[in-house]
Amino acid sequence: MVGQAIGTKLVQLGHHVTMGSRTPDNQNAGRWAKKNGVNASQGTFAETATLSEWVFLCTKGEATLEVIHSVGAAAFDGKVVVDVSNALDFSDTPPTLLICNTDSLGEQVQKALPHAQVVKTLNIVNCEVMVDPIKAGEPTMLMSGNDAEAKARVVTLLKSFGWKDIIDLGGIKTARGTEMLLPAWLSLWNVIGNTHFGFKLVGRRKSE
Repeated sequence: MVGQAIGTKLVQLGHHVTMGSRTPDNQNAGRWAKKNGVNASQGTFAETATLSEWVFLCTKGEATLEVIHSVGAAAFDGKVVVDVSNALDFSDTPPTLLICNTDSLGEQVQKALPHAQVVKTLNIVNCEVMVDPIKAGEPTMLMSGNDAEAKARVVTLLKSFGWKDIIDLGGIKTARGTEMLLPAWLSLWNVIGNTHFGFKLVGRRKSE
């Protein structure tokens, strides 16, 4: 759902998008590509990573590193990699984090892709809110990454999605905090009863 939501938004904005999957004939990817016209296509994970200028990791968190290793780090070299995945363990209720406190999935992705510019963002809201933040009343979006230029490019993209309040937390190590927001997000979902919400930072910023 996350990949399809982001992919559809990107197509609407005029980008060409390839939906990657384990097999080249994945039915879900095929239906998505057919529905979204000439700027949408499907391929394997390896084909998608190799041919794309940007890569969005919208895989389940538990599978993200496996997918990266199956493709090979070289396919991501020099590219902006937007990590939207969360390492959640759904074997218990409520779900818990597979990685936390002293590490994060975002950091592990950057270690696995040393020559890519990994930016962790969008992982703290539902996929519908990712591409249309007004549905949640314009919440704050947080981002982490080591490369300032890559983050600036991602900010431009997020603004094209409709995001107005974007905060750069710093290096990829700060992804630990954003990933640890997910248990709170899941609890809020249970209380609120819908997924159209987000987190909002209030108060004065350093520049004010």
